[in-house]
Amino acid sequence: MATSRYFELIDFSGNVVASGFWSSASRADCLYRSAHLAKPGHRCRLLQGTREITPFTPLTALDISDDHTLQVVWLSSSAANYRSHNHAFAAIKANGSVVTWGRAIAGGEQHPPLQHLGGVVQGCGTAGAFAVIKDNGSVATWGHPEMGGDSSSVAELLMTGVVQIVANDTAFAAIKDNGSVVTWGAWNRGGDSTAIATLLAEGVAQVCGNTGAFAARKSNGSVVTWGDTFSSGISSAIAPLLAKDVVHICATSVNAFAAIKANGSLVTWGSQFFGGDSSKVAPLLTEGVVQVCGTNGACAALLANGSVVTWGNDEEGGDSSKVATLLTEGVVEVYSNYYAFVALKADGSVVTWGCDACPRSTDERAVATLLSDVAQVCGSGGAFAAIKSGGSVVTWGDDWGGDSSEVAALLTEGVVQICGGEMAFAAIKADGSVVSWGDSRYGGDSSA
Repeated sequence: MATSRYFELIDFSGNVVASGFWSSASRADCLYRSAHLAKPGHRCRLLQGTREITPFTPLTALDISDDHTLQVVWLSSSAANYRSHNHAFAAIKANGSVVTWGRAIAGGEQHPPLQHLGGVVQGCGTAGAFAVIKDNGSVATWGHPEMGGDSSSVAELLMTGVVQIVANDTAFAAIKDNGSVVTWGAWNRGGDSTAIATLLAEGVAQVCGNTGAFAARKSNGSVVTWGDTFSSGISSAIAPLLAKDVVHICATSVNAFAAIKANGSLVTWGSQFFGGDSSKVAPLLTEGVVQVCGTNGACAALLANGSVVTWGNDEEGGDSSKVATLLTEGVVEVYSNYYAFVALKADGSVVTWGCDACPRSTDERAVATLLSDVAQVCGSGGAFAAIKSGGSVVTWGDDWGGDSSEVAALLTEGVVQICGGEMAFAAIKADGSVVSWGDSRYGGDSSA
């Protein structure tokens, strides 16, 4: 008969996220589910000392002879929820400098000001520009001026106090330490927020962006949106559901948003053609939602019991009936590219589904023997890259990222993180080096 093991999950502030007894026959995915229930919509990692505990780590492999506590590290969710459409990459180095490559017009050219830029701690990109936060709370921007590369109109507001920046395709939104929001970029796509300026003057806790709009969650649990109404419109039926008790928001597809409420239910809005209408699966989304992500036109929600619910454009992943039996339990995270989904299961295996017209994005048979012991997955426009627990990388999908043969020798070990652009990938290795592949015009070649 299986015995039980006692664990306490504690965050950096010393708060107990979850505690209790779990079966020794279980894997660590049960601990991850408990953490996700405590903070819906937020991704995390579990550490025992300096060792990272993956969801498929057997509980029997954890040494609790001296200490039964595990450290919960909450991760920033904005990058995970918004797939970059950028045609360039920007790397922040340990000394706070920035290196860029890819299409020059998209911010990939090493502009002269960047050569003297230091103290950078965080950054993100639109489809054609980058914005970074420096350690003094100021912001620097570069790239296409109409896509956020020119922030001169709000420069005085970006000189100090900025704590986070998020992007959609053509505009940026910066959250300041006083809870206010500053926007710039394409005026009709969220760059101009003057119409709701009073609502963004204080109390903003989170912002996310889809293709042409932004949504902000306020500290009182309400939601405010602005930008392209096709992407952000809140109907009169949905509005009351977003007036309170929202704990997390995310961009689910190119033209839709989703909000997780305190009771674990999900509210969606935006274009009905791109996953904004989840009414067909509404009874399955009344509780236990811990993560939501999307392709260009479909959405997938991960529930606390390890199952997955999908809706939206059938051809782009809204219909998961072909793999339904594989998505009823054991899923620990869901990833997407423009057209397909990948579900990572607790045993390190993956399940894919999505666009039948783009079979290489959804058919992992060619690399099936290599897709075990997977630790994390990243999507580009039409490809996926998976990091295995040993630090090697497996790729599949279209030729712009799905084919990593030219750099295969550099991806056999030591990879700790992967970032996907529209047509290329960049992998960070444990030694701090970067390996890129895909279309050379869009960041796939960083040799220069």
